[in-house]
Amino acid sequence: MNASFRSAVLATTLIVAAPLGWSGAAEAKPKGADRTITAVDTDSDGTIDLAEAKAAASKVFDAAEKDADGTVDAKELKGRLSRKELKAADPDNDGTLTKDEYLALVEARFKAANPDNDGTLDAKELATPAGRALSRLLK
Repeated sequence: MNASFRSAVLATTLIVAAPLGWSGAAEAKPKGADRTITAVDTDSDGTIDLAEAKAAASKVFDAAEKDADGTVDAKELKGRLSRKELKAADPDNDGTLTKDEYLALVEARFKAANPDNDGTLDAKELATPAGRALSRLLK
Protein backbone atom coordinates (compact mmCIF):
# COMPACT_ATOMS: atom_id res chain seq x y z
CA MET A 1 0.00 0.00 0.00
CA ASN A 2 1.57 3.28 -1.04
CA ALA A 3 1.70 6.39 1.12
CA SER A 4 -0.85 8.41 -0.84
CA PHE A 5 -3.38 5.58 -0.69
CA ARG A 6 -2.86 5.23 3.09
CA SER A 7 -3.34 8.98 3.48
CA ALA A 8 -6.56 8.85 1.47
CA VAL A 9 -7.88 5.94 3.58
CA LEU A 10 -6.98 7.76 6.81
CA ALA A 11 -8.63 11.00 5.64
CA THR A 12 -11.77 9.11 4.61
CA THR A 13 -11.88 7.32 7.95
CA LEU A 14 -11.58 10.60 9.85
CA ILE A 15 -14.25 12.28 7.72
CA VAL A 16 -16.64 9.39 8.29
CA ALA A 17 -15.83 8.98 11.99
CA ALA A 18 -15.87 12.66 12.97
CA PRO A 19 -19.67 13.09 12.79
CA LEU A 20 -20.01 9.98 14.96
CA GLY A 21 -17.98 11.66 17.68
CA TRP A 22 -14.96 9.37 17.35
CA SER A 23 -11.47 10.77 17.46
CA GLY A 24 -8.41 8.69 18.21
CA ALA A 25 -6.70 11.70 19.81
CA ALA A 26 -9.68 12.49 22.00
CA GLU A 27 -9.81 8.92 23.25
CA ALA A 28 -6.16 8.96 24.28
CA LYS A 29 -6.46 12.11 26.41
CA PRO A 30 -8.85 10.86 29.10
CA LYS A 31 -6.64 7.84 29.73
CA GLY A 32 -3.79 10.12 30.84
CA ALA A 33 -6.23 12.28 32.77
CA ASP A 34 -7.72 9.20 34.39
CA ARG A 35 -4.24 8.07 35.44
CA THR A 36 -3.64 11.46 37.03
CA ILE A 37 -6.92 11.28 38.90
CA THR A 38 -6.18 7.75 40.11
CA ALA A 39 -2.76 8.83 41.37
CA VAL A 40 -3.85 12.09 43.03
CA ASP A 41 -7.50 11.62 44.12
CA THR A 42 -7.05 10.61 47.76
CA ASP A 43 -10.77 10.83 48.64
CA SER A 44 -11.78 8.69 45.63
CA ASP A 45 -14.49 11.07 44.42
CA GLY A 46 -13.32 10.98 40.82
CA THR A 47 -11.97 14.53 40.87
CA ILE A 48 -8.92 16.40 42.10
CA ASP A 49 -9.24 19.40 44.39
CA LEU A 50 -6.51 21.95 45.10
CA ALA A 51 -5.48 20.32 48.39
CA GLU A 52 -5.01 16.97 46.64
CA ALA A 53 -3.04 18.63 43.84
CA LYS A 54 -0.78 20.43 46.29
CA ALA A 55 -0.23 17.25 48.34
CA ALA A 56 0.79 15.34 45.20
CA ALA A 57 2.99 18.23 44.03
CA SER A 58 4.67 18.41 47.42
CA LYS A 59 5.62 14.73 47.14
CA VAL A 60 6.93 15.31 43.61
CA PHE A 61 8.99 18.27 44.81
CA ASP A 62 10.45 16.28 47.71
CA ALA A 63 11.38 13.39 45.42
CA ALA A 64 12.91 15.70 42.81
CA GLU A 65 14.92 17.77 45.29
CA LYS A 66 18.07 15.63 45.33
CA ASP A 67 20.84 17.99 46.46
CA ALA A 68 19.21 19.05 49.77
CA ASP A 69 19.37 22.77 48.99
CA GLY A 70 15.61 23.29 49.36
CA THR A 71 15.09 24.08 45.68
CA VAL A 72 14.62 22.30 42.36
CA ASP A 73 16.24 23.29 39.10
CA ALA A 74 15.50 22.29 35.50
CA LYS A 75 17.64 19.16 35.81
CA GLU A 76 15.87 17.99 38.96
CA LEU A 77 12.46 18.69 37.42
CA LYS A 78 13.27 16.28 34.55
CA GLY A 79 11.15 17.90 31.86
CA ARG A 80 8.15 18.83 34.01
CA LEU A 81 8.82 22.46 33.06
CA SER A 82 10.55 23.96 30.08
CA ARG A 83 13.30 26.48 30.80
CA LYS A 84 10.90 29.22 29.73
CA GLU A 85 8.21 27.96 32.14
CA LEU A 86 10.76 27.67 34.94
CA LYS A 87 11.89 31.24 34.35
CA ALA A 88 8.29 32.49 34.42
CA ALA A 89 7.60 30.65 37.69
CA ASP A 90 10.82 31.86 39.34
CA PRO A 91 10.05 35.24 40.96
CA ASP A 92 13.55 35.74 42.38
CA ASN A 93 15.22 34.77 39.07
CA ASP A 94 17.73 32.42 40.68
CA GLY A 95 17.05 29.56 38.22
CA THR A 96 15.42 27.38 40.85
CA LEU A 97 12.06 26.97 42.55
CA THR A 98 11.50 26.65 46.27
CA LYS A 99 8.68 24.40 47.42
CA ASP A 100 6.49 27.49 47.97
CA GLU A 101 7.22 28.69 44.41
CA TYR A 102 6.49 25.22 43.01
CA LEU A 103 3.19 25.00 44.92
CA ALA A 104 2.25 28.52 43.77
CA LEU A 105 2.77 27.34 40.19
CA VAL A 106 0.62 24.27 40.87
CA GLU A 107 -2.14 26.51 42.24
CA ALA A 108 -1.97 28.82 39.21
CA ARG A 109 -2.15 25.86 36.82
CA PHE A 110 -5.00 24.32 38.83
CA LYS A 111 -6.99 27.54 38.49
CA ALA A 112 -6.25 27.70 34.75
CA ALA A 113 -7.50 24.12 34.33
CA ASN A 114 -10.70 24.84 36.30
CA PRO A 115 -12.69 27.20 34.05
CA ASP A 116 -15.99 26.43 35.79
CA ASN A 117 -14.42 27.45 39.13
CA ASP A 118 -16.07 24.57 40.98
CA GLY A 119 -12.87 23.81 42.91
CA THR A 120 -12.36 20.38 41.39
CA LEU A 121 -10.88 18.98 38.19
CA ASP A 122 -12.41 16.04 36.38
CA ALA A 123 -10.94 13.94 33.56
CA LYS A 124 -12.33 16.28 30.91
CA GLU A 125 -10.66 19.32 32.48
CA LEU A 126 -7.39 17.43 32.95
CA ALA A 127 -7.44 16.49 29.26
CA THR A 128 -7.20 20.18 28.23
CA PRO A 129 -3.82 21.81 27.59
CA ALA A 130 -4.05 23.57 30.98
CA GLY A 131 -4.93 20.29 32.68
CA ARG A 132 -2.03 18.47 31.02
CA ALA A 133 0.33 21.26 32.11
CA LEU A 134 -0.84 20.75 35.69
CA SER A 135 -0.59 16.96 35.44
CA ARG A 136 3.11 17.21 34.54
CA LEU A 137 3.72 18.83 37.92
CA LEU A 138 1.82 16.14 39.85
CA LYS A 139 3.50 12.98 38.59
